Amino acid sequence: MTKTDILIIGGGAAGLSAGQYAARAGRDVIIVESMMIGGQCSYIDLIENYPGIDKPVSGFEIGEMMQHQAEQFGSKIVYDEFVSFEKKNDTFYVKLKEDTVEAKALIWATGAKHRHLDIPGETELNGRGISYCGTCDGAFFKGQTIFVVGGGDTALTDALYLNRLSDDVTVVHRRDRFRAQKSLVEKIENSTIKTIMNKKPLEIKGTDNKVSSIILEDVNTGEKEEHETKAVFIFAGMLPQTQLLPKELVNQYGYVDTDQRMESSMKGFFAAGDVRNTPFRQVITAASDGSIAAHCASEYIDSISGNAY
Repeated sequence: MTKTDILIIGGGAAGLSAGQYAARAGRDVIIVESMMIGGQCSYIDLIENYPGIDKPVSGFEIGEMMQHQAEQFGSKIVYDEFVSFEKKNDTFYVKLKEDTVEAKALIWATGAKHRHLDIPGETELNGRGISYCGTCDGAFFKGQTIFVVGGGDTALTDALYLNRLSDDVTVVHRRDRFRAQKSLVEKIENSTIKTIMNKKPLEIKGTDNKVSSIILEDVNTGEKEEHETKAVFIFAGMLPQTQLLPKELVNQYGYVDTDQRMESSMKGFFAAGDVRNTPFRQVITAASDGSIAAHCASEYIDSISGNAY
């Protein structure tokens, strides 16, 4: 049994920010990460809108800097997998794959994963021309025909990145206009990227076990058309990683509802970042959530210890 003041599940921007602020507040802090420190941030090719950073920097670099800061202030990072937790009185007992941790407050910062389209060919051709990360797999399709599915910030950001690798990039969106920030839309309009609006993917076909074409359907007329392509990058939204949480902590969309203190309906249980019910999901908002969650978790510990002021 390991004991700590604040246990943070998730080592992305929200979790690392929470770790830094909690440790600076003098708390014993453990950050549990099951895969890679930095979370979704690590997959972003260039971040150019993070305050204070006046030149584009990779998400991986920002993740490394956040990790360094969190550890520098005293946070301990543990690579393990969350299994379950229970709260008895004012103590959380969190079962990990390799350990059990006793904590006074718990911050859930597991983020979200890419949503799938659930269309024929997607599962079979995943990793064989289908990808959910342009910066991860774009180099495999340099100079080839590429389709990007989606209309949000991530879809357009990755489309612009892929356009540096190929002049033949097409963005498909089921609506008549993009949901992304205006600055990204303008960049798309000023690039060589082609756009297909009001159409949705119906099927992805393969030849020799590799992507060869995509079938699109007009959302208004139902008309179908097939386009040859070597790669399909899918950005259809995110799925919050809350499957292992009690149902009472999760809303109908799978996100954790919190108040402005990042506290859930369970006292002492906080959520931060993409896993939280929030209108905007960016690295900066995740970091902000993490700092607030850490501050309020520390105040919560004082309140149950009789040290509140």
